[in-house]
Amino acid sequence: MLTLLLIVLAIVGLLIVMRREAGATPALAVLGVLGLVGVLFGAPVIGVLLLIGAALVAAAGLPALRSKWLTPRLFAVFKKVAPKVSATERTALEAGSVSWDGELFSGKPQWNKLLDFKDEGLREDEQAFIDNQCAKAAGMCNAWDIAKERADLPQELWDFLKKEGFFGMIIPKEYGGLGFSAKAQSTVLQKLSANETLMVTVGVPNSLGPGELLLKYGTQEQKDHYLPRLADGREIPCFGLTGPRAGSDATSLPDTGVVCKQMVNGEEVLGLRLNFEKRWITLAPIATVVGLAFRLFDPEKLLGDEEDRGITLALIPRDTDGMDIGRRHHPIGSPFMNGPIKGNDVFVPLDTIIGGPDMIGQGWRMLVECLSIGRCITLPSGATGTARYALGWSGGFTRVRRQFNVPVAEMEGVQEPLARMASLAYISAATVYQTANLIDHGEKPAVPSAILKSQLTEFQRVLLSDAMDVHGGKAVTLGPRNYLGIGYSANPVAITVEGANIMTRNLMIFGQGAIRCHPYVLDELAAKDANDIKAFDKAFFGHAGLIFGNAARAFTLGLGLGKASVPFDGPAAIYAQDIARLSAGFGLCADAAMASLGSELKKREMLSARLGDVLSNLYLASMVLKQWQAGDKVEGEEALLHYSCRFLLHRAEQAFVEIFDNLPNRALGKVLNAVTMPTGRRWDKPSDDLARDIAQRVSSHSALRTKLLANTWDQDDGIERNPLARYNALLAEYDRAEKIYRTVNKAYAKGELPQTALHPEARVEAGLEKGLISEEDAQFMRTFEAEVLEMLTVDDFAYDAFATDKSTLIDHNATPVAKATSEEASIK
Repeated sequence: MLTLLLIVLAIVGLLIVMRREAGATPALAVLGVLGLVGVLFGAPVIGVLLLIGAALVAAAGLPALRSKWLTPRLFAVFKKVAPKVSATERTALEAGSVSWDGELFSGKPQWNKLLDFKDEGLREDEQAFIDNQCAKAAGMCNAWDIAKERADLPQELWDFLKKEGFFGMIIPKEYGGLGFSAKAQSTVLQKLSANETLMVTVGVPNSLGPGELLLKYGTQEQKDHYLPRLADGREIPCFGLTGPRAGSDATSLPDTGVVCKQMVNGEEVLGLRLNFEKRWITLAPIATVVGLAFRLFDPEKLLGDEEDRGITLALIPRDTDGMDIGRRHHPIGSPFMNGPIKGNDVFVPLDTIIGGPDMIGQGWRMLVECLSIGRCITLPSGATGTARYALGWSGGFTRVRRQFNVPVAEMEGVQEPLARMASLAYISAATVYQTANLIDHGEKPAVPSAILKSQLTEFQRVLLSDAMDVHGGKAVTLGPRNYLGIGYSANPVAITVEGANIMTRNLMIFGQGAIRCHPYVLDELAAKDANDIKAFDKAFFGHAGLIFGNAARAFTLGLGLGKASVPFDGPAAIYAQDIARLSAGFGLCADAAMASLGSELKKREMLSARLGDVLSNLYLASMVLKQWQAGDKVEGEEALLHYSCRFLLHRAEQAFVEIFDNLPNRALGKVLNAVTMPTGRRWDKPSDDLARDIAQRVSSHSALRTKLLANTWDQDDGIERNPLARYNALLAEYDRAEKIYRTVNKAYAKGELPQTALHPEARVEAGLEKGLISEEDAQFMRTFEAEVLEMLTVDDFAYDAFATDKSTLIDHNATPVAKATSEEASIK
């Protein structure tokens, strides 16, 4: 009995020590005391074993002992197996900052660190701009006109964007810009997502491009000249990074610059001779100034002893001799300005380098640091805005579209995608807003930028597909009335640009985070590079303590023992506690994967992707809880919170299962499964009851729908009609209409109305004649049903409308003689 008791006490004591990461001394005390008790009180075997364990802990855990024999051996092995970090990888790893992503990597997230990032909301001038200028810009767009008729924004819209400073949101007010916060910039882009071409046109100059690069790295002379001109639209910028052979691998730029001297206006000028070929460059066809990335060489050593000077960035006026610019690509689904740029022996003076000669060779660092913020804002905000518009349109359409005498929003087959759309829009809005709030507090979230870009644009893909499904024929028939189809076809652009999602998910999220966000890995690698055994000892054994700590936390929390302390109450608490549990499991699995695979993990992209999926879902769920904690709640929002958190935690657990099933070391996979999920999976997919409740609310005039559509263009106050405003107006009147529908449909079913009254309009008139409804109700329904029919109507065109070359048109209904004559004329 004593033996069993000592075993139990040893296990419990060690789990407590490990969970607290208390170190070797407390573990030594637990084992030593229990071992002595066993030896002295009749359990000598277990007592001796515990004392041997204590000796091993002392030898491996006490710094004074391990440094004599263990640390040197471990250091030698580590130097052989540790992955090599290239200069470009190190630059990427050192760019940006680590915030909540680091907490999730630690396995013991401190929630107060996230909640301490207070949200002060938008400034008055920011909100006024969103309410007024953004609404007016959105109201000047018709998707069909922009995509099919003119392949461009209207001239009056271009003029308005320049006049109102849309291209200068990130430029400080002292340079004539708007000086907006990251939250305001994100909200602007969400509102402008009523039209994808408009959003991209405004988003790109405020993201990765000359404006941000000049702000951070430009010389004072460059700032003074360019920033005011960029802010008011006198200069339209683009940035040339990608090319035929350098896309995701931007460090392999084949474009070159050579330091040389050239006579200019009778004077010898030191400068660069550039040769480059770029493509997929947004705004290039109309840009007046081109930011350019290239590899700089100095073969004559005019600047110093180095010949290869590295990736460098320059800012080049459009009219520079030798630059070929102005042609367009045709992006799928959206005619935003995008095109190639070529240069053959383009000579520019040295002062065109962004930041001047001091920034030669710093281009990769400059790009990575800028990208960490831009990737958090532009495409994630566009995806979030698209999600909210698609949800608003879909909720309205499914309520007014009736089949089998009921709104299709009452059918569970439609309610399922509606609820999913609402959840994805809710998660996206919370994540992009709270991450922008981190940026406003000075963070430069490198790993979250990859999470947001890949996850939210994938949400957009799912959500738009759902929207197309519930709209049916309304959305698959293109024309001026179709507010959804063109944006749906443009979705692959968001998936592909600014780091294709395949690359981002498989290589960047975990690949960068495993080193950048881990509490110890970067220190271990630095110790290896510096050959500093003391620094290695500290980092390695701190790392070991973290592994044991995460194992203990994951196992005990998985058993429901000692719930994590979280600063949430109400429905959010259980999700925060489980994020803490899964964070411990994630930290353990990440270390296990790195230890068992070493540098081979770089090539195990599917495994790396699943580890990234765990981190991504925990990050998204954390942002949802932060938004819930900080924001005002509305009726029905709690159901959406439950749906969203369960959806994300279910996905996280699924990623864990796939990790366990696919680790090359099968035994390790089984051990990790047993430790991380000792009682199995906890989270099922969200229930049907939640889906029904949410779908009802987002397809009706409700507080939840209003909150989800906040800061969208929802007023019918533009040059173009606003489908969202029209649906909102119909939903506001729908309860009255539904009562009348029921009255006349019930009478028709009973045979009280003529059998020829097949349309709602006919039944309304027949019901009026029978005295079932009043003249006031009939007039209301005439107006209501006319608007419903307009929203359900699709466009049709002349037979020859789509033939660009009219001479190829076939008249399929021509008489045989006429057809033969037509064919002869065609041959001639």
